Amino acid sequence: MTEPGANEPIKLTKEIIDQWADDVKGPVALHLKQKLLPVEGDGGVIFPPTYADIGYNIDELSDGTKVATIDSVGSQANRMEPIFKYEPYSALVPQIEIELYTKEDDSKKYVEKRSLLDLAHRSADAVVYSSPTLVPDVAKAFRALKQRGDAGLLCRLAPTSLLFGVWDSRGGSGEKRPRLVRSIIRAWDVQPLYAAAQFNSVWKALAPEQQAELEREAKARKTKLSEKGLADAPATFRKVSQTAAKQMQEFRNGSPNLERRVLGGVLASGPIEREITVNLVALRAIGGANGKETIEIRRYLLSLALIAATADIDLYLREGCHLRFADEDAWEVVPRRGGPTAVSLASETVRNELLEYAEVAVAPLKVGWPKMLVHKFDLKEAKKLLAKKTEEEEGET
Repeated sequence: MTEPGANEPIKLTKEIIDQWADDVKGPVALHLKQKLLPVEGDGGVIFPPTYADIGYNIDELSDGTKVATIDSVGSQANRMEPIFKYEPYSALVPQIEIELYTKEDDSKKYVEKRSLLDLAHRSADAVVYSSPTLVPDVAKAFRALKQRGDAGLLCRLAPTSLLFGVWDSRGGSGEKRPRLVRSIIRAWDVQPLYAAAQFNSVWKALAPEQQAELEREAKARKTKLSEKGLADAPATFRKVSQTAAKQMQEFRNGSPNLERRVLGGVLASGPIEREITVNLVALRAIGGANGKETIEIRRYLLSLALIAATADIDLYLREGCHLRFADEDAWEVVPRRGGPTAVSLASETVRNELLEYAEVAVAPLKVGWPKMLVHKFDLKEAKKLLAKKTEEEEGET
């Protein structure tokens, strides 16, 4: 690889991409630390995801710095994968769909369906294992990968399973593959904020006899008027499970317990960063039926990985968390030893070149793509899954 000048990044070429895919002694990863900003500007309040009982996922470092997860690795993968449903990238992967049910109303037929690219567990998803016409091919592909290290079948059927990681915990193989593309968003040096609200119902406007009758009815049905919108309701404390509530009471020592307060976002004094890593070691561990196919698979998967990693995905993550890209991206090639080297991966020209590379790389594999792209979910098969232990459950103690 030609070394660039002092501050000049490596110019991407087909030969360099080939080398990343083929050379077992080549670089170990590509990495980007991407700075993000709230659309409201630097210092804006953002809302991380909330998790049952714990609220926000905030870690405190030894120096007291608090770091919040803004978007997890799994969530980021689920945001990147669907780009392959749309042009110009849809031609690069098989567009398999599963019909969940059909509904006819007023002589109109409506089909509820999901793309394989939308499923959280990809080709190992429960919906896949409940689709009788799809599961034989998936099971065969996982067996080939487990028994012979041959990723060819899965690469032709569901390549993004190899791209974003998959665990066949519901099938017979138990095969698990790491992510080739890993992304996560964190906010540094955060301070949690809290919210409070008051819902004012029509209660005060009702006649006394109406109030009394509603109170009697609510008591008889063992429900609360506020839950039905018929009484005023303050929103000061968040709901948690009964088990957690025993440990996190609403008040402690006469003061509101912050662990139970309604969450109001976080204020980040430090940077909000998205870190993306393309794992070239994991890529070069993937093989095919022979040497020629192994090269084809690795180059194809690397082209998909580079497209996914460099795409400007939407960063409207949830209500109250709308982010944007702050600067130009500065990608680095990480060698086995020594310091990283800058590489040009951020321009529109490079994205077009990556698409052209991928269109060539997919050609030899496209011949073996599945002919049947639409499958039907079977409720009977889904019920069978309920009686079958998964690898995750078998590993529980």
